[in-house]
Amino acid sequence: MGLGTLSILALTPIIVVFVFLVLLNWPAKRAMPLALVVTVLLAVFVWGTETARVGGAIVHGVVSALNILFIVFGAILLLNTLKESGALQTIRRGFTDISPDRRVQAIIIAWLFGSFIEGAAGFGTPAAIAAPLLVAIGFPAMAAVVSALIIQSTPVSFGAIGTPILVGVNNGISGQENVMAALGSQPISEYINFVGAQVALLHGAVGILVPLLMAGILTRFFGKSRSFAEGFKVWKFAIFAAVAFILPYNIVANILGPEFPSLLGALIGLLIVVPAAKAGWFQPKQEEMFDFEERSKWQPEWIGSLQDASKAEVTGKNMNMIVAWFPYILVAVLLVMTRTWDWLRGILTDSSVTIAWENIFGSGINTSSQPLYLPGFIFIVVSVATFFVHRMQNDTAAYARAWKDSFKTVVGAAAALLFAVPMVQVFINSASDSYASMPLILADAMSNLAGGLWPLFAPIIGALGAFIAGSNTVSNMMFSLFQFSTAEGIGLDAAGAGVVVSLQAVGGAAGNMITVHNVVAAAATVGLLGKEGLIIRKTIIPMVYYVGAAGLLGMAIIAGSFNFWYIALVVFVAVFMVILYNNKETPIDQAKKKSAV
Repeated sequence: MGLGTLSILALTPIIVVFVFLVLLNWPAKRAMPLALVVTVLLAVFVWGTETARVGGAIVHGVVSALNILFIVFGAILLLNTLKESGALQTIRRGFTDISPDRRVQAIIIAWLFGSFIEGAAGFGTPAAIAAPLLVAIGFPAMAAVVSALIIQSTPVSFGAIGTPILVGVNNGISGQENVMAALGSQPISEYINFVGAQVALLHGAVGILVPLLMAGILTRFFGKSRSFAEGFKVWKFAIFAAVAFILPYNIVANILGPEFPSLLGALIGLLIVVPAAKAGWFQPKQEEMFDFEERSKWQPEWIGSLQDASKAEVTGKNMNMIVAWFPYILVAVLLVMTRTWDWLRGILTDSSVTIAWENIFGSGINTSSQPLYLPGFIFIVVSVATFFVHRMQNDTAAYARAWKDSFKTVVGAAAALLFAVPMVQVFINSASDSYASMPLILADAMSNLAGGLWPLFAPIIGALGAFIAGSNTVSNMMFSLFQFSTAEGIGLDAAGAGVVVSLQAVGGAAGNMITVHNVVAAAATVGLLGKEGLIIRKTIIPMVYYVGAAGLLGMAIIAGSFNFWYIALVVFVAVFMVILYNNKETPIDQAKKKSAV
């Protein structure tokens, strides 16, 4: 069977997901079982994948899904605990004191605080924290999820203390014969640091518009005017917040390496931006402040089952701001400690507390779970600590209610994730004696079509890998060697190939904005299950910008000096932003929506 036919068949599971989830707006719990069946049938009857390997991939997928559900449960439990203790009321008041403008609040919580959590924990944790927090201060649930997912881009390549680079890229290319030959005497560790610095440069140049795009999407889809233009009016603050994060992020990447750019960059950004916002720097004028319309005018699909968490009244509580924020501060501290203190990490990941199944069904596929190391465990520990710090002992029924409500929400998310993640694993592990795996077939076909323009398309492969796998790390492990080899094939040296591998990592980060199980997990934390397709329709906008701009910038860097590709980049960004600026929903469109409802 030819490469063209194989690539079309390999694309089928992705088409199924896109058509049924995004276009037909099926809930993920219906679309993903269908996608799993299609993927299994292709693997067994077309690729010739051994049934034991398919079974092993499904088991590994189920275990991975349970790990994600554990994280989601912990995040929801923490939110419900704060709701019952009354802390959310204090937190909401605190953000209003910084700025009543919803665009500014989203930038601080999602872009800066979310990036900090990404740097510490990764693996979808920022959305699980930021989305419920945004809902808690009055955002529509869908607006909160979309905002939290959009920032799953710039900080992601250095998430979880640099895991996508140090594990993903490193494992993808280390020890490979052609890579070692190209590097000569250069140590692989030095080359990985070079790739990390290139990734930071690319992310910094492209990511500078992410907070502005997030503000525009907020006002276009959730504001009264339904226009990007209203969001873009906060451009001064958005660019200021972007630079406050990106500048130290790049400095750290070049000096300290891939472990801490997102963590320290976001922390420094918070220390700069929050006081500046309180002082009124770059803030919109009073008459230009943006807020959502009153609740009665929200569209039904915006509202999650946990929408009213922030409105729960707890009498007799006048909580200090620091006490109210204590749980989130403790989460951040514990995440950093467990990821940077080797002795503590050793305890939490010890084999005695690790659940593992090696060589499942003789397939060569291994799976494991380290429940004490997962962020979900930290969320639960913090929830228990909050019970005492917030003095909930006199109302144990409220705390029991928090646990009960959290279990109910997670059960709803399980139906989607227990099919979505196994589908991904079958797709990735579909290689047989006859054919390479489906992702590699797709990448090979695209590289044949692209030729010397490959760097332009390299981020798309990264994004595709992340969309499929739900992880920048896994995308980098799958495709880094392929990207390096393709770069060599078009005549690039090791440095040029490093730029292409960097484009892979950047695209993989951007793909996190639309990956199905990230969307499902984030939606679950605010009770918005079943609306995954509507969410992806919005987050795909910044994702397209991200991979397009990154590809053009990569071409420009590889071409050297000043060249046509820099002009193409400027034109692309300008046209993209102008199209968005002029895009708005007309009164007729709004009337049609209201009549449909």
